[in-house]
Amino acid sequence: MNIVDLVFEPCARETVALVSDGVPLTYGELAEAVERAAGALSKAGLPKRSAGFVPRVGLACPNGPAHIILALAVLRAGACLVPMPGELATPEREALIRTVGVHALVLADAMPWPERRAQRERKVELPELNATLFLEPQRSALELGFDEAAFEALDPAFIRFSSGTTGQAKGVVLSHASLLARIETGNRRMGITPQDKVVWILPMAHHFAVSIMLYLLKGATTLLVQSHLAEDMLDAALRHGGTVLYGAPFHHALLAREPSGRPWPTLRLAVSTAAALPLATALAFDARYGVPLSQGFGIIEVGLPLLNTATPREKPQSVGRPLDDIALALRDPDTGEEVPEGEVGELFLQAEGMLDAYLNPWRLRQDVLLDGRWFRTGDIARRDADGCVQLVGRTKSVINVAGMKCFPEEVEAVLQTHPGVRAACVSGREHPHYGAVPVADVVTGEPQPSVASLAEHCRNALARYKVPVEFHFVRDLPRTSSGKIRRR
Repeated sequence: MNIVDLVFEPCARETVALVSDGVPLTYGELAEAVERAAGALSKAGLPKRSAGFVPRVGLACPNGPAHIILALAVLRAGACLVPMPGELATPEREALIRTVGVHALVLADAMPWPERRAQRERKVELPELNATLFLEPQRSALELGFDEAAFEALDPAFIRFSSGTTGQAKGVVLSHASLLARIETGNRRMGITPQDKVVWILPMAHHFAVSIMLYLLKGATTLLVQSHLAEDMLDAALRHGGTVLYGAPFHHALLAREPSGRPWPTLRLAVSTAAALPLATALAFDARYGVPLSQGFGIIEVGLPLLNTATPREKPQSVGRPLDDIALALRDPDTGEEVPEGEVGELFLQAEGMLDAYLNPWRLRQDVLLDGRWFRTGDIARRDADGCVQLVGRTKSVINVAGMKCFPEEVEAVLQTHPGVRAACVSGREHPHYGAVPVADVVTGEPQPSVASLAEHCRNALARYKVPVEFHFVRDLPRTSSGKIRRR
């Protein structure tokens, strides 16, 4: 199957699919644009799918209609889509290309990537798409770490890395069937219909596979808001009668403080995802618009298994109760035994549409799941007497910066390449708007490097949100008895 067929076959072609900068694009117009783009990519040399082979295509494109058209065109052409987040630094993007074994890269003209643009060989300008196609050298299975035939056997549609390209970023592979299954699971919580107009403010490179695809498959209209100013977000919602808001706590906090006092009478559902929802933000948004924020729990390996639409006002910090299509267990992280009601445990899930494989290192679904059934999320949660789940932390050290994951080990590795740094420990510090931000404790040599030089060193190798906002010079780092750094 090809999931793009399901987007356009049942749709009313005159229905508006997207609105960007006030300009509507119908489903019929979108379908035609996708077909033209897929044809242009194939004509430019995009490798064709064949027995035992599915080409992997990286897409680097900012938010907007072009991102949606190009992403659907890649899938329509029979390739596997690999989003390339715009916030990644050039070394991170190049490493991702090597890790995945990308066969082609579609780089939108609006994306800054000067090293790529300077290349003279194996690239095809696509002026009709405002993009360039870069054809990448093929890599052997030994270089890739997985077999092309095993990859093709999954019928892959999508590969998504949760952060940078170090060992922590495994790369989640989703097939067309799994993508469809998790969309249906997610929509049993959101209830999107063709009457909905969804206000879109999140980065597509991180949230395309389920969110945008869900809205398209259900025939809804997606309102693309390019600005993160609260006034602009609200203007677009009111102008077009937005019914659903899907965003991060950062966006909800901005909207709650929007000073005009204008009501939003058409809003029926406001979903908060990507980071923990602060109670103050939940209360302020509800007071401002009269619609409670429904906190969701989304994870790339599973989808959107939890969304609190039943008790969002009574329990704003809960991610809700699992529906019948989800099995949930809370287990002691050390013993694996289920914990009693009200006690904290690690969250395990069963659902339709779970990952088909990890790419790096290669592991099929049955090898990832506990007992072939349970996905171990790494999140710590508790469940109350009503069955509502509240997340309380992570078993690992990941720092969630405005909905984007930052692994301390990755930042530490970069810092330790600075000639003036002997050791470093990065941890998260709570932030009222971003959820958390990275800060660094650094053991230096002599002479001591400046804070500016450390920040610049990180900026040259890392996405901006991973760069520590503070550097603290320390004599030594606390360590466990085995020599590992003891984090805050």
